[in-house]
Amino acid sequence: MPRLIACACASPAIMKQRAKIVPRAEGRVLELGIGGGLNLAFYDPSKVSAVLGVDPSAALRARAEAAPRPQGLDVQVAEGTAEALPFETASFDTVVCTFTLCSVHAPAAALAEARRVLKPGGRLLFCEHGLAPDIDVARWQRRIEPIWKPIAGGCHLTRPIGSAIERSGFTIQNLETMYLPKAPRILGWNEWGAATPS
Repeated sequence: MPRLIACACASPAIMKQRAKIVPRAEGRVLELGIGGGLNLAFYDPSKVSAVLGVDPSAALRARAEAAPRPQGLDVQVAEGTAEALPFETASFDTVVCTFTLCSVHAPAAALAEARRVLKPGGRLLFCEHGLAPDIDVARWQRRIEPIWKPIAGGCHLTRPIGSAIERSGFTIQNLETMYLPKAPRILGWNEWGAATPS
């Protein structure tokens, strides 16, 4: 399953989305669900002092440890879940969350933890797939989700993104949306942007 997830999450369309959001990270960075480390290549070492990544999967953490990254980028990978982060309050300048909220057990708890560990003035950078705004697409997402979750590592198709972030005490500074090109519409609704604690 980790190999399948890593392959799916490295598709060209998804990697283009990662490249839009990850380079905006600054300071001390926490990456929720670092997975196979696919974001590491996009960090700018001139703006980032360190990247700390958490993931519950030992297999994915091993991939992240070996993943390509720019020379000089300080990366640490730790066991942990987004819902119970092993870090002090107000200890990060940026939290990065990409294609993670679909598979965490409790998105609201994960976002509350992200808010907790951000310093005053810190930012949440997010890029996630989720519930489509089109009624017909959303209807199919709901039909397929029970079959999809077991074969896709617990990935949910129907979780809202922007509204969930706002309900968790963030103010979204900018939000962009689209269906990913060449992806089935039931899998391809994407929302990305930046948010600050309200």
